[in-house]
Amino acid sequence: MLRPLERSDARDWVRVRTENEAWLTPWEPSAPLPWGDRHTPAAFRAMRRAASRRARVGMSLPFAVHHEGRLVGQVTVDNVVRGALRSGHLGYWIDSAVAGRGVASLAVALVCDHAFGPVGLHRLQADIRPENRASRRLVERLGFRQEALFRSYLDIDGGWRDHLGYALLAEDVPGGALARWERRAPL
Repeated sequence: MLRPLERSDARDWVRVRTENEAWLTPWEPSAPLPWGDRHTPAAFRAMRRAASRRARVGMSLPFAVHHEGRLVGQVTVDNVVRGALRSGHLGYWIDSAVAGRGVASLAVALVCDHAFGPVGLHRLQADIRPENRASRRLVERLGFRQEALFRSYLDIDGGWRDHLGYALLAEDVPGGALARWERRAPL
């Protein structure tokens, strides 16, 4: 299930992010504060407020990912641009306990369909470290195409890291990303 982040998610968000520090750190932005200090109820409230503000003005589409009744990740389309571009940047993370079970790819597919449908975007971009094979495989299976290599693109895990730029256009998935996910889902 996808839904907006709620105040009541704070405890679960802190727990999942704390338990997944080693799993998430290689892909997360560098920060001056230690992981534990960035993953407190107060940090969650600040992140949620900022995400809600951006969502209210149409600059972001933040979603909590729930599986079997518990918070297991987030998917966000951020830096939404309207006008002639109608584009956004896709980001996501998932609890290692459910990784490899299709939860993240299903959540991303649903968000893509929402972004291309009711939101009216035309292009989604996902920038992924070359070493992140699982994330690359996720977007490729949904139809994203690699378009670029961004050298020293983002400050991730303590250094400037290269990223591969992937993009999905609305016309790349005429039946929707969910339909593509369903065709590719393991039996």
